[in-house]
Amino acid sequence: MPKGSPELTNARKEEIISACKTLYKDMNFKEITIMKIAQSTTFSRASIYNYFETKEEIFLAILQEEYELWVEDLNGIIENNDSMTKDDIAKALASSLEKRELLLKLMSMNHYDMEENSREERLCEFKVAYGNSLKAVDGLLKKFCTDMDEKERKEFLYSFFPFIYGIYPYTIVTDKQKRAMETAGVGYTYYSIYDISYTCAKKLLK
Repeated sequence: MPKGSPELTNARKEEIISACKTLYKDMNFKEITIMKIAQSTTFSRASIYNYFETKEEIFLAILQEEYELWVEDLNGIIENNDSMTKDDIAKALASSLEKRELLLKLMSMNHYDMEENSREERLCEFKVAYGNSLKAVDGLLKKFCTDMDEKERKEFLYSFFPFIYGIYPYTIVTDKQKRAMETAGVGYTYYSIYDISYTCAKKLLK
């Protein structure tokens, strides 16, 4: 890691992350390389390696940021409401996920490869953000669902979180995928991120 103030280091890392996010809008994970990321920044390819050792580390950093933004939204829901019904909670969770399409897209990637090809310290930073999202949703339930005990809240968490990892491919569908579904004769109902999240959360809360 090159010498410099924490602010400068963070700014450089953010520039790299931002460039990767921009590329990811029009390219898939395999197409994006460290060289292509470098071409979209003020850095050389060699300079990027001072901050991230692999492409997977950059994507893991993006995923970490998205989790942190989601946690901010969840904590805002907790702080800005005095009471909520279970239907309100389901709607709030659905709305919070609707704003995090990139989070859901990254969740649908192969986490094993992303985590395996990142340094342990980077993985620990990510796990803190992930853990905070679990705590935030648990805090939401603890404050507003007083009829749920700890066991019931854990059951919700470990049903809802695995579910949201599969939201993106069920809601963001390309024309090619739609044609393939039609050709294969698969009867498929297309839902929005909000609709599928709300339905799941509502059923789990009941």
